[in-house]
Amino acid sequence: MRRAPLLALAVLILPIPGNAQHDAAWQRAVATLDAYVARDQVVGSALVLMRDGKIVAEQYTGDADRAVPRRASRGTIWHWGSITKTLTAVAVMQLQQEYRGKGDDPDAGLAMLNRPITSWVPELRRVHNPFGSMDDVTTRMLLSHSSGLQNGTWPWTRGAPWEPFEPTEWDQLVAMMPYMQLGFAPGSRYGYSNPAFIYLARAMQALTGDPWQGRIYKTLLMPLGMEASYFGETPGHLRDRRSFNYAVTDAGVVDHGADFDPGITIPNGGWNAPVTDIARWVGFLMGSSDPAVQARYDAILPHAIIEGMWQPVVRVDDEQEMGLSFFIRREGGRTLVGHTGTQANFRSFFWMDPASRTAVIGVVNTSNDADPTGSARGFAALMRAAGAAL
Repeated sequence: MRRAPLLALAVLILPIPGNAQHDAAWQRAVATLDAYVARDQVVGSALVLMRDGKIVAEQYTGDADRAVPRRASRGTIWHWGSITKTLTAVAVMQLQQEYRGKGDDPDAGLAMLNRPITSWVPELRRVHNPFGSMDDVTTRMLLSHSSGLQNGTWPWTRGAPWEPFEPTEWDQLVAMMPYMQLGFAPGSRYGYSNPAFIYLARAMQALTGDPWQGRIYKTLLMPLGMEASYFGETPGHLRDRRSFNYAVTDAGVVDHGADFDPGITIPNGGWNAPVTDIARWVGFLMGSSDPAVQARYDAILPHAIIEGMWQPVVRVDDEQEMGLSFFIRREGGRTLVGHTGTQANFRSFFWMDPASRTAVIGVVNTSNDADPTGSARGFAALMRAAGAAL
């Protein structure tokens, strides 16, 4: 394999309030990132440490666009993949609160979580359920990846030039439903599902009349002051900040450009944002020690509701459980909560320690298609080292 020249590092590390042990753990996380960047020829990356809603340390390596070149920085806009699912999940919980007690239905308080998803997405009755009726599949099951719905959205992945990146129209997904079947009895175990979040978005629109993007902008992005978050194509005024995405192949590093079309799958993986916006999101999720700030957060969604989303619903594997769209890990007597993202050569994660209001956020703009197994191990090691810094 031909290797690209080792990238120079652009580093900014601020003083970390805390003890020497925490500082040493952060330095180990930085060293792990640097090793991963070198091994996988990562073109650009970011790693950020937060305490009580504030960024206290950060490291950026390489380029957001190496052709210019344009360095990776705090202002770089990255793609966050499945971390988008946490937006969808919180928006569903907002609706759960908003519609509680409304109408004449005695079960109005169950408007979202414990009702059949077919209440709002009747097309799902076309999916085969060998274990019973599709009306047995609840909104809670979709949020917790325990519905039995398939993982992949698009069945064609051969890389033919005519293939769209993802389905672009709702009717395309509906047309595939008669050829889908639940993989296990709804609610019986964990099975990650990307399409589940498209269906949740359809349910949100049926309840509110707002398309998913409009609802997210109005109820989450705007109230939290996210200054450069968007979905789909990059708007003109932000193009100079957008990270390109890259793939390492046997022939070298391939530049895949900046934008791609997630189609109708945006609710499960379409979020583009700088680390500062992700930090605002994570700060909201963790809550604030400042009563005035927390009051503003509670007006968006009470923190007790968010904490309830971190209660385990199903086991993922020996190391993780799944709540309502959040992964839960227990390490060294601590409970870490977060999510990961992988799409279009971007890889990302955030992990929070809610007890100490600390968090870490990481993202890279390069995948290693020449050694995907070794790359996955390296990225897992980076996430472990980052989590140990909390």
